[in-house]
Amino acid sequence: MKFKRIFVIVTDSLGIGHDDEKAGAFSDLGANTFAHISEKNDGLNIPCLNSLGIADLDEIKGTDVVSHPHSYSMRLHEASNGKDTMTGHWEMMGILTSSPFMTFTDTGFPKELILELEKRTGRKVIGNRAASGTQIIQELGEQQCKEGSLIVYTSADSVLQIAANTAYIPLEELYRDCQIARELCLDPKYRVGRVIARPYIGSDASSFKRTSDRKDYALSPTGKTAMDVLKENGYMTSCVGKINDIFNGQGVSKTVHTTSDQNGMEITTEYVKSDDFEGLCFVNLVEFDSEYGHRRNPLGYGKHIEDFDRWLANMLKHVRDDDLVMITADHGNDPTWKGTDHTRELVPLICYSPSFKKGRKLADRTSFADIGETVLVNFGLKKADNMIGNLIEELLDEKD
Repeated sequence: MKFKRIFVIVTDSLGIGHDDEKAGAFSDLGANTFAHISEKNDGLNIPCLNSLGIADLDEIKGTDVVSHPHSYSMRLHEASNGKDTMTGHWEMMGILTSSPFMTFTDTGFPKELILELEKRTGRKVIGNRAASGTQIIQELGEQQCKEGSLIVYTSADSVLQIAANTAYIPLEELYRDCQIARELCLDPKYRVGRVIARPYIGSDASSFKRTSDRKDYALSPTGKTAMDVLKENGYMTSCVGKINDIFNGQGVSKTVHTTSDQNGMEITTEYVKSDDFEGLCFVNLVEFDSEYGHRRNPLGYGKHIEDFDRWLANMLKHVRDDDLVMITADHGNDPTWKGTDHTRELVPLICYSPSFKKGRKLADRTSFADIGETVLVNFGLKKADNMIGNLIEELLDEKD
């Protein structure tokens, strides 16, 4: 074992340039989440990320190429066929997804699926289109409360979301309705990655507000993951944010719900400061994607990157010599790009440890799965036969 604790922090959707090989198939040639945000903000004030080598990876306005002996910087290509949350996170832990999850962004869900959902829940469905969650609740919430109906909507992700005011439809009933939708979407012709319960409160459109009782019902990974291997061998797999939901609880030893990205970083910082475990702490920060990428808000996204930079700087003060911090993303979501979809991009990977002395820029890697493989090799473990990924040798060689 080289590192006792490894922290993998996913800045959800913070891609760093289109993938020359595969972006064309997704109509994303030219997308670049990080660089375009920096341009729209006339530069980003991110001294921590700058000191770790982010400027090695692209022309991020406001940053400079610097020496960074305590960190290695590189970009990762995605090997899987997709550009969504589940595909990206699963690949980090060794799963190659060849057939992408189905999306219904342009059409809404098929009539036969909606009719069956109405039949089995006993409630009318309204909405059934791609929309911002807060927007569709404001638009249809009063109708939903009056009728006792269910607001069903989707997004650029492979997701079916059901919103309901808990004053009219109890939370447990909403969860049950989502379980019904999850069962229906196991049919291969629907194959939705996640069904999400979106409870909200309020008496009218001006006061409607989503609660923190969101619950995800995801497909389980298609094979064994790096987290499974770690857990089976007695190592901690502690998950912060929606990681537990993305993996449907598979391979998870401990999970902590978060209310915001700031809360997620506060929880992670407390882990770094005080929690004496051996294994992996896997963190997802969803607001980069949900609040700024999908809503095409480059100025808000830029401010959020700057906030994250401050939270990260505070966390790194407490990192130990036998800790490894890996900062990455799961896909792109360029807010200057067309539509509201994710963008097929490479993602950054910054690897930091106070014990590093030879940190530098490394060549691009061929898969997100190199993260999981490096974690496993660090703990003297081998990946399962279904898993992909190659060791990032520099991270462990320097520790010998």
